[in-house]
Amino acid sequence: MQHDLIAQARTWLAEDPDPETREELAALIEAGDTQELAARFAGTLQFGTAGLRGELGAGPLRMNRSVVIRAAAGLAAYLKAQGREGGLVVIGYDARYKSADFARDTAAVMTGAGLRAAVLPRPLPTPVLAYAIRHLGAVAGVEVTASHNPPRDNGYKVYLGDGSQIVPPADGEIAAAIAAVGPLAGVVRPEDGWETLGEEVLEAYLARTDAVLAAGSPRTARTVHTAMHGVGTSVLTAAFDRAGFPAPVLVAEQAEPDPAFPTVAFPNPEEPGAMDLAFATARRAAPDLVIANDPDADRCAVAVPDPSVEGGWRMLRGDEVGALLAAHLVERGASGVFAESIVSSSLLGRIAEKAGLGYEETLTGFKWIARVEGLRYGYEEALGYCVDPEGVRDKDGITAALLVAELASVLKERGRTLLDLLDDLALAHGLHATDQLSVRVEDLSVIADAMARLREQPPTALAGLAVTSAEDLSRGTDRLPPTDGLRYHLEGARVIVRPSGTEPKLKCYLEVVVPVADAAGLPAARARGAELLAGIKRDLAAAAGI
Repeated sequence: MQHDLIAQARTWLAEDPDPETREELAALIEAGDTQELAARFAGTLQFGTAGLRGELGAGPLRMNRSVVIRAAAGLAAYLKAQGREGGLVVIGYDARYKSADFARDTAAVMTGAGLRAAVLPRPLPTPVLAYAIRHLGAVAGVEVTASHNPPRDNGYKVYLGDGSQIVPPADGEIAAAIAAVGPLAGVVRPEDGWETLGEEVLEAYLARTDAVLAAGSPRTARTVHTAMHGVGTSVLTAAFDRAGFPAPVLVAEQAEPDPAFPTVAFPNPEEPGAMDLAFATARRAAPDLVIANDPDADRCAVAVPDPSVEGGWRMLRGDEVGALLAAHLVERGASGVFAESIVSSSLLGRIAEKAGLGYEETLTGFKWIARVEGLRYGYEEALGYCVDPEGVRDKDGITAALLVAELASVLKERGRTLLDLLDDLALAHGLHATDQLSVRVEDLSVIADAMARLREQPPTALAGLAVTSAEDLSRGTDRLPPTDGLRYHLEGARVIVRPSGTEPKLKCYLEVVVPVADAAGLPAARARGAELLAGIKRDLAAAAGI
């Protein structure tokens, strides 16, 4: 076994094109570190509906140039089998470690396989790549990013020519094509022959961002912005400037790309402490809003002044922003379908119904939301918003930020705030309070065990609310394809439990709906909502054994 492992590692080493990972692997072989080698060679990174994502390092269970070259070769073979020979593949990348190398390798493989390749001019937000696919008439797109994962991770996200991320059966067919790739020596990789795009593709995207705003709308909201050490600063500030908003005050420590993400434990606005510097900047600048993008700027977080909380600033939940943007679009006279994933708040459905608009629920992820027919607006509670589906068929943290700033400006002119509008929505539809129980694990078997336990012994009540129905989503429903998840309906509440698709986490999404008779009843309704959510979280953790 040990001998086989060393032999496997030597074979990998012989064809690794990257001096850095070669040195790393050679040292492990030399040291006879079979435990670490086993952790890297016990399988391969699985290509799924999020593409690839994992820790950087040598070996088939890490993200590295060898893995990326195989992925690109498999994608090229799939595209050619689909009759896309000679088609354009556009490639974008963020500012993480190795991202530029992985983008260049992908361009070389596509060129060598007889496809045309074009690489974005520099590290840019993921939505620019999603836009460029349709704008340039590409047959596919690749974005090298690990979004808001830890610094040592990177990833590889694949889109097809419709500008949406891949879904079954394409993901399985691409995975099979990757598995069929032989030795790397057989993958043709020329030194040049692809195009590096100029700034005109970004200019076209920025020209499109204006389309999300209403002509002549107020543009007075003052913002603080953090890019979370990612690639969002220059694009967001350019978009705000074009639209005529005041220039955002930047969180200086986080404005420039830095793959080490030195000021945050996790570069995700939802993680504890990630917004501390933004709030400190806001206390000095006194803006109307704080806007945060994650490192590849496809997500948008919003915080508002709130004197009732410590520090005076409160981050809005993704579901709150999702409802606010929906209400704003309804007031602007939007038509079409509103859509969200099953883990997002049911408030969107109530807003759409009252406005006489279509409404769809999808599986988790914008790969599903973006495919809804007639989509006008889609969102997901994890800070993802698609406000211009004709331009970008994915979540877009730049255009979402513009729309939030427009809404804040409209309300400001009326002497009102985003919190006032949330109160209006609670009075119209009931107070929808949401929370999440999220458990990060070292050992993935903890997640499997928790799911198995809940399937074998489903809870009959949570926080004193009776469970009225329990669905195992792995069997699919009349409206949803199968997915690994559980959904419980309670009296006045809903719970969904699922493993994360991109991180080693078990995620539980909780929602309670508390009726509110009048404005005077809002504080009591909020207190009741918080009490129920805390109780559900406690009882669910016990039921899952986590």
